[in-house]
Amino acid sequence: MVYLLIGQDIAAKETQLKKIKQESLSPELQDFNLDTLYAKEITLKDIQERLLAIPLKSTKRVMVIKDADSLNEESRNFLLSYAKKPHKQLVLVLDFAQYDYKDEFIKGICAHASILRFKEIVNPDTFALNRQIELRKTDSALRLLQQLLKNGEAPERILGGLRYGWEKQDIQSLGARRKLKLLLGADLEMKTGRLKPACALEKLVVSLCSFA
Repeated sequence: MVYLLIGQDIAAKETQLKKIKQESLSPELQDFNLDTLYAKEITLKDIQERLLAIPLKSTKRVMVIKDADSLNEESRNFLLSYAKKPHKQLVLVLDFAQYDYKDEFIKGICAHASILRFKEIVNPDTFALNRQIELRKTDSALRLLQQLLKNGEAPERILGGLRYGWEKQDIQSLGARRKLKLLLGADLEMKTGRLKPACALEKLVVSLCSFA
């Protein structure tokens, strides 16, 4: 069995981990059948050795990898292959701080794991704003925009950040051209005073979320 715990609500995640341990391990043997590892401190060899360990007087073991966002590519590839055919006696828990919908490892392993989502803290920057726009989450995008403005981020810098986030996309594609047209329109509305900067940005975000 493989679990993915995704989010930054530490208390809620620890409660879920406790439940998984109680369901899989007896209290008196928990210390012998539980491994808690930290991705930044382990190698692929460490992971492989723990996966091969045999449960002590129990039908199951639990292996938790904290801060799984930091797993190196070699370990990710191995765990993705493992998740497709996991050991019956092992419960593997991968603890991620956040879900990156573009992360091929997470997308791949989600098809073979139970996913438990917890509250995520989104850092207010234009990259996070662009991500919410691409996900068509209008409400979240508008909240991030308001937080950016409240934090003193200049409207021109927000526009520049959005444009930068699209630079790697195919500028010849219809979607990219439409985004650029909307962005230039918002820029013009702000410079001519046709709309207040905050209103122009809100209008831009709503329009982008409608087709992103």
